Amino acid sequence: MKYTQNKKIMQVEETTLVVGIDIASEEHYARAFDWRGVEVGKVMSFSNSREGFEKLKTWMEKLKKENKKEKIICGAEPTGHYWFGIGQYLKEEEIKLVLVNPYHVKRSKELDDNSPTKTDKKDPKTIAKLVIDGRYSEPYIAEKVYSEIRILNEIRMSLTKEKIIIKNKVERWLKIYFPEYKEVFSDWSKQGSLLILKQLPLPEDIRKKSKEEINEIWRAKKLRAVGMKRAEMLKEAAEKSIGSKEGLRSARKELEILIKEYELKEMYYTEIMDEIEIIIKEIKNAEKLLEIKGIGLGTVVGLIAEIGDISRFESAKQIQKLAGLSLMETSSGKHKGETSITRRGRKRLRQILFQAVMPLVAKNEEFKELHNHYITREKNALRKKQSIVAISCKLIRVVYAILKNGTKYESGKVKEAIELKKAV
Repeated sequence: MKYTQNKKIMQVEETTLVVGIDIASEEHYARAFDWRGVEVGKVMSFSNSREGFEKLKTWMEKLKKENKKEKIICGAEPTGHYWFGIGQYLKEEEIKLVLVNPYHVKRSKELDDNSPTKTDKKDPKTIAKLVIDGRYSEPYIAEKVYSEIRILNEIRMSLTKEKIIIKNKVERWLKIYFPEYKEVFSDWSKQGSLLILKQLPLPEDIRKKSKEEINEIWRAKKLRAVGMKRAEMLKEAAEKSIGSKEGLRSARKELEILIKEYELKEMYYTEIMDEIEIIIKEIKNAEKLLEIKGIGLGTVVGLIAEIGDISRFESAKQIQKLAGLSLMETSSGKHKGETSITRRGRKRLRQILFQAVMPLVAKNEEFKELHNHYITREKNALRKKQSIVAISCKLIRVVYAILKNGTKYESGKVKEAIELKKAV
């Protein structure tokens, strides 16, 4: 995976045909150039279909033969999911595909005509020139078990988002019709609470029942966490409720639908997590990550889904760069700017790392100690957010060592490393 700028440039030789492709949802455009940037042939359009891809291949092979080239390199922008189809096709045909940063395309398109205009015929040329200059990256297309995990994680995250939306809607409903409910159940989605919301959603429903009748709802389902005391609290909350008393028939139906949607999403989420638990075992050393206190299955699958096959990395620093956590400094003359992270990388991977570190510094003794060291040390003390970034990089190194080498996580060794940091 590791390519220097020189190595990328060296891949474009005199015998190389460089093709820039502007990808869209239905119709793509392509232009071809030699290694010096001289255009060969005319702009060509092709559809996002098997026939269109065959047309592109025929066009490229013709130009390759006419201009006495030996190999083809195609460059494209990773425009959402639209490049997946052509990416798979070129891989099957053993034609090299590289990706250029859309930000680079936007910044460099004015070099030719001093105009910021964007057209389907202009962008392929800009893309090809970036490839010739070695300003590209080689795409990673997850395969086999890694592809399965990525898809499962997408479903998991989508269901999580949908559950949050529904939970927020129920929270809103309760604030309107039964604002005192939170005094009895801090989390309405627990089983004991759901039983009440299904059978006695409104304060007026609860007022009509005795505390014994309310308790019987839970006893029938053999729930132990709730009882007479909770029933009394619920009755008191209903008696003093200031909730809205208008449109109650429709309000009941609204809550009924929301709870059914939530339970359906919850069922799907459980199914997906069961599937993840099975498939994660196929990734070598993945289960060892769960031995780290504060790291759960959701974090592990999220990291693997974003990182992919660990063997494609030569060092943990490459994953750090992939996450956009590499450090950058803005300096000019005597002015030295503040050091920060680049944020040029996978935003989702960065989010997963941050979400993983928060419980780590709260529950994991060694990571908590490291966090305290960073924010309280005498020299170059970090702010809390800076410490979270530093610990995210530490977590990357731990994950890399475990997945790549099968290293067992030992809290003692981590603590020894922290003591060494303190001594320096």
